[in-house]
Amino acid sequence: MNELEGLTALIVEPHAGMRASIHNMLTLCGLTRIDHAASSNAAIKHLGLKTFDVVLCEYDLEGGQDGQQLLEDLRHHQLMTLSTMFIMVTAEGNYSKVVSAAELAPTDYILKPFTADLLLERIGRALEKRNVFMPVYQLMDSGNQRDAIDACIDGMRQHPRYAVDFLRLRAELHLFLGEPELAEPIYQQLFDARAIAWARLGLAKTLFLRERFDEAKEILTSLVESNKKFVDAYDWLARTHAAIGELDKSQAVLSDAVAVSPHAVRRLRKLGEVALETGDTDTAEKVLKQVVSKAKYSTFRDPEDHLKLVQTLVKKGDPVQAAAVIRDLDKSMGGQKNTAVCSAISSAMVHEYTGNDVRLEESLSAALSACRLTSGLSPEVKMELARNCLQNNMEAGAAEVMSEVMRNAANGAVMAKAMAVFEEAGRTDLALSVAHESRQAVVDLVAAGAAKANEGDYRGSVELMLEAVGKLPDNPQVVFNAAVAVLKCLENLGWDELLAQNALALIDNVRRLDPVNPKLPALAGLHQQILTKYDKGARKKASAPA
Repeated sequence: MNELEGLTALIVEPHAGMRASIHNMLTLCGLTRIDHAASSNAAIKHLGLKTFDVVLCEYDLEGGQDGQQLLEDLRHHQLMTLSTMFIMVTAEGNYSKVVSAAELAPTDYILKPFTADLLLERIGRALEKRNVFMPVYQLMDSGNQRDAIDACIDGMRQHPRYAVDFLRLRAELHLFLGEPELAEPIYQQLFDARAIAWARLGLAKTLFLRERFDEAKEILTSLVESNKKFVDAYDWLARTHAAIGELDKSQAVLSDAVAVSPHAVRRLRKLGEVALETGDTDTAEKVLKQVVSKAKYSTFRDPEDHLKLVQTLVKKGDPVQAAAVIRDLDKSMGGQKNTAVCSAISSAMVHEYTGNDVRLEESLSAALSACRLTSGLSPEVKMELARNCLQNNMEAGAAEVMSEVMRNAANGAVMAKAMAVFEEAGRTDLALSVAHESRQAVVDLVAAGAAKANEGDYRGSVELMLEAVGKLPDNPQVVFNAAVAVLKCLENLGWDELLAQNALALIDNVRRLDPVNPKLPALAGLHQQILTKYDKGARKKASAPA
């Protein structure tokens, strides 16, 4: 039992008696460094302060959020390290709930009632695998994905029983590094050898990332037809349909996925958004109400959910219920980030529908003021505000909001939607003017940062580009050039831990925003050179890569 000695554990369980029972079992197993959390919010606070080796989480948490939703929040907001073992504890026999949690890949399940011997067996099994993969996890956590790939190759040789897991992780690392062409043959090898469903999914991802949508769609369609419970395949198929403009098909696929796995909030949110965009207000209302209800007990609630529900209800001609949703937003989320601006935009929608021009102007003015002071508001919400401004003779406000959307556009699709808002209002001229000014503003920002670096003012370049990222966090060009500025500063002025963390975050954001950027490998290569130069996160290779 000494294998657990020194490990840390977090028990997430609402009932004091059960917490004590699990605590005693862990102690019998030799694990004594144990913290308790009686709710999901308490668990999030614990995980925000320290790292745990194992989390034992009850599925049926009290307070409105279940274990699956907690795991979803933890993974999405990166509050758990790769090496944390998350074990779901449940007596729940409802398959739809089980599959909802299974798609998020907890380390293991353990069904109640269970004994200390069974608990030890499950933790021991998870710990054995974790120890095998720990060298890879440590390299990934330090941002050294290139060496992590080599570690996967070494690990597969040393531990052939985990060969499939190492191959899968290696392929995922290539995808992360923006190298789908290198991931594709690995997934193909796995598929040819064992016809593994997730290998076919990985192959489809590589095709999607290279915009070979028809080929990706063919594989994904076959996957969902042959495995009705494979929810990840549904998600990627829905994304593929949306990428080629087939929103109705995207909505249908998401509806099927929700029927299989009805408790994943982010999938429900996406279904509601797509239904709203296609004009299916009945589905949008039903789904968005579920989102608001399910997210109510999460630490990471989003006031935009209320706004989109208000938008749906107004489109359905129900301003009374829409006003009630706004009151709930103000009461339940008052003081939270973006609540004020979402409330003001929602109120403007209701007042526009009811024809209350005085209150409409007040709400739009309040929304514009709040928009200047906030960050992280989605482009869709800002475009809705601009649309309202254009329809109510507030063109300057619309141009101000849309200029920010265009400068911060993550891709061409966002820019096209922004242009369409102006065009639908009969102001194509204003759209072209705002688009030109927005593009020029980005070009000037990047040029100013590059000029400072060329003059040898590397810190000045970093300060300028980080400020630009603060204003335009979703613009791939700005984020890429900020990453270059930080790396050049590290290369020329010496190691700085804070800057190194900034570099890692910026490179990750470039991968998120522009995964097929042809300059990504060079950016990652420069980062790797700097890590090697300062002996940070490098590893000794036991043998040459295959």
